[in-house]
Amino acid sequence: MAAAWSAWLAEYGSQQKPVMPEVWQDRLIVAERADRQARSLNYQLKAARFPIHRDLTHFDWQETPIAQYRIEQLATGHFMEQAYNLILIGGTGTGKTHLATAIGMGAIHQGKRVRFYNAVDLFNQLDKEKQQGKAGNLAKQLQHRDAVILDELGYLPFPASGGAVVPSDQSAV
Repeated sequence: MAAAWSAWLAEYGSQQKPVMPEVWQDRLIVAERADRQARSLNYQLKAARFPIHRDLTHFDWQETPIAQYRIEQLATGHFMEQAYNLILIGGTGTGKTHLATAIGMGAIHQGKRVRFYNAVDLFNQLDKEKQQGKAGNLAKQLQHRDAVILDELGYLPFPASGGAVVPSDQSAV
């Protein structure tokens, strides 16, 4: 509000005609709301921990059989309200991470809370949590998210017994 007040004074302060208090008060409230929305958006984008900024404007739609309108629809985040899962399947280099990140960023712009994980990193974090006797803490945190994006799930080796096997030196696969 202080910055908006200074800008308002610089623009209108020299006018001879007095301005009603309700006018400048409304402008200050609008400025405060806009500032809070911008700060919240920045916070949510940082909290999501995307590996790199990706959006739909830089996606090569000519290289994919996916309909652009369907992905743009998913980026609104409406599917999250019904708790639907979204699984992107395809070969290496087909744009799955790009699309998942862009959908997540679009959802954040719509007020959703998103968290991005590399599957191996998530598994290692859960394993570390378990070893420290704090199992369940991360799960509680993730309950407050509208979406969790798991990337590189196909690179997690699963043995026949069902548990994932991740060597300790494989922290960034």
